Formats: sequence, structure tokens, C-alpha cells
Amino acid sequence: MSLGYAEKLSFIEDVGNVGMTEYFDPHLLLQDKIERLAMMIQKSKHLVVFTGAGISTSCGIPDFRGPKGIWTLQREGKALPEASLPFHRATPSMTHMALVELEKAGFLKFLISQNIDGLHLRSGIPREKLSELHGDSFMERCPSCGIEYMRDFEIETIGLKETARRCSKVGCGARLKDTVLDWEDALPPKEMNPAERHCKMADVVLCLGTSLQITPACNLPLKSLKGGGKIVIVNLQKTPKDKKASLLIHGLVDKVITGVMEFLSLRIPPFIRIDLLQTIFTQASSLDEKYVNWSLTVASVHGNRAPLPFIKSVEVSFSESQNMKAAVLDKQPLYLKRRTVKSTNPFTIMMKLNFSDGCKCSSAEITIPIDFKISADVFKDDKDSILQNLRESALTDPSCGQTSVIEKKVIMVPKSEVIVHAIVTNIVKFDRSYGDLSNGSFKRKYECLNGVIPSRKRSNGRKPRAVINVR
Repeated sequence: MSLGYAEKLSFIEDVGNVGMTEYFDPHLLLQDKIERLAMMIQKSKHLVVFTGAGISTSCGIPDFRGPKGIWTLQREGKALPEASLPFHRATPSMTHMALVELEKAGFLKFLISQNIDGLHLRSGIPREKLSELHGDSFMERCPSCGIEYMRDFEIETIGLKETARRCSKVGCGARLKDTVLDWEDALPPKEMNPAERHCKMADVVLCLGTSLQITPACNLPLKSLKGGGKIVIVNLQKTPKDKKASLLIHGLVDKVITGVMEFLSLRIPPFIRIDLLQTIFTQASSLDEKYVNWSLTVASVHGNRAPLPFIKSVEVSFSESQNMKAAVLDKQPLYLKRRTVKSTNPFTIMMKLNFSDGCKCSSAEITIPIDFKISADVFKDDKDSILQNLRESALTDPSCGQTSVIEKKVIMVPKSEVIVHAIVTNIVKFDRSYGDLSNGSFKRKYECLNGVIPSRKRSNGRKPRAVINVR
């Protein structure tokens, strides 16, 4: 898919510096700085990390101000890059996953991000330890009860507007709103207040991949100075806050953090993405009671009308004992309708789920036993345990496509059986040996995913077009 949408963005004067020169610390100096940073983290009592678009560019998500940033290329009159995979399939970088391990090891106390790509939450950072200052393209929030809904599809609006869905909390039902800020929107207190509090408590604020130009967010790290805290900046370009930093590192963020993890003897955990879907089998007797009219729906767990972005098509077949014609469902909603003689013996529906671009494996298979006498076998397993077992299974068999059932329930009107399935759709492992820590290109074991990103920019009252992390 093309990034040509970005060419339609109107020019605005006050975007800060763009296309700035990148600097790379020499090999020995970089190694020395990495060790100094690692020791600062090791000795820290309250480490806060502040991230910008630079930690996601290795995932294929473009920024605005870098040498190949959207605004930089537009100002130079150059063509924009092509993106081969959709935004919702972007996977966390080495840095994202290293931060997860630092949090689990007790070093990282709080994470503040200016990014709207949702990769921190997707990587496994606890929500209570994260402030997403500019919002999240994959999250909706209920303005009435405050419940947040993390989606596997990109929310269709920005600017804190109402979306097409409602809160599912019993007794609420309020219309949900997106969480991504537009330029005129103030930073939400729910995100800003804890970010400010933790920066004041911090003895080290580590700024990763940010040009520290967007206010008021860029001033948060400075709040640590009054209490004796130190600021560390890791960025290829110079920033307005460089003079305030105790340590300034010009290097690739992934390189620097990888070196830190090696010094601390910590591993970078793999990223395993698990997606959910539900199958809905609905039946009703014909008027003459001779047949059963039934349907099979493959749908999002976020609602029957929500998109199911990781599924390209579903190939449906039946157990050999049944003389039923196979089918291919390739248009959403994914829906199959059939009529069967009521005396038909129980049978099995086999489904091959063909995944969309960006999934590591091409397909997975699930089976559904069908008995027109609705089964009383209703259950809801421990979701966290099932997901953990799937992750462990994925590490043993890295081909991905592993599946498991999380929940099965019966609805009497209309008579339906709903099953929630969990499926491993991506596995990204990171090399155990960290190798050369000099500046230069650095790839993770599985190639990064390019993303198609919608922008926070709006122009002259027209509808928002695209969201891109702003560095």
C-alpha cells in the first residue's frame, strides 16, 4: 500500500526543525557511553523512560522530522516511501522488548511515550506503568465509565471523537471515543499527571529516539532535575535539551539498548503476537420441522460489525461423512449459510484461516464439532494461562499458527454457540549474541514490518488522513 496519502497533507509552518544532520559516536566512545548508561540504570532507584518515534522507525513506522521523515521529504519535494504492510501488523522493536524485560527485572518504574502506534502495550508493558501522551491508534475509551478497549484494528477517527462502537459494560453503553490527539487537543490529565509525577521522582530519565521538540511533552524530563535526577538522551540528531543531559549518546537506539542489556546480563524476550476471533454457529428449524437452517460467522471479538484485519479468507470444508459443498469466504463479514436435514448426524466443520499480509505464517486451522442438539459444555478458561501456554508452544514450534479455545458459550435466542479462539500470528525472536556494538545497520532476526500509518495532522477543517509517530 502506498504512503501517497501523506502527500495530501497541507503544509504548516511551525513543525520545528526537520531533516537535521545525524551524528554517530565513534565505536570506542559509543561502547564507553553504553557502559556508563548501563551502570546508571543498574544504580537507579526510579528509572523513567521517555520514548519518541525513533524507537519505532526500525519497525518500518516513519517519523516526520528524520532525514526520510514525511515532512522532510515533502519540504525537499521528494517522493514518499512505499509501505508494504499495514499499520496494524507492525511488531515491536528490540528496544520495545528490552523495555519489557527492564520492567520485569525491576529497573523500569514508568514509561512515557509520545507515540501513537500502540507498540508499547502490544509488547507487554503494563498499562498502569505507561502514559501514552498523544493517544493510541488502537484504543477506544468510554467517556462515561473510563473503560479502555484495546483493538486489533486501527480506530477510524482521531481528535477524541465518537466512534462507531459503544461501551460493553453492563449498565453503561455510552458511545466510545478515540484517544489520539489532534493538534488543538490538550494532553489528557489521565496520561499527563502520572507522567509528571514519575519524572519528579526519577533519578534517571532515559530519553530514547525523540527530538524533544513537541511541547509540553518535551519538558517532562526536565522535572527530574530539581530533585537531583539525571537526563540521558539517546538520539541521532541534536535536541534542544542536549545541554541539560548528563549523558548524550548519538547512536541507533536498538544498538544502544542491546548493549545495555548485554552489560546487565538481561535477555531481550521474543515478541509473540496472539490474535483473537470468534466463531458463531446459529441454527433454527424450518417451518416444516424437516430441516435446520444454520449459519456460521467468523467475526471479531470486538463485535460482529468490527473488522477482522488479520484474516484474508476462510476455507470451509466438512467431515467426509457429510455430502456438503466446501466454500471460501473472502469478503467480510465472513458468513456461510446452509440448510441441513434435521436427522443429520453430528459432523465437523474444518476451517483454514488464511492470514493477511504481515502475519509470519500464512494460515492456521481450527475445527468445530456440530451437533444440532446444543451442547451444555459451556466454559470460560483462564485467559492469561491459555495465552501463556500458547506463547510457550510458539517458542517450541516457531512455525506459528498455534490455536486454543478460550471461551465457549450458548445463546438460546437465537439458538447459537459462540467460541472464542486464540491464534499465534507472529513470532519475532532476537539474536542471543549481540555482536558488534559499533554504529551502523542492525537487524533483528526476522525482518521488520513496514506500516501504513494514519497522521495526527489535520488540514483546514478537512477530515484527518493519517497518523505518524512524531519525533
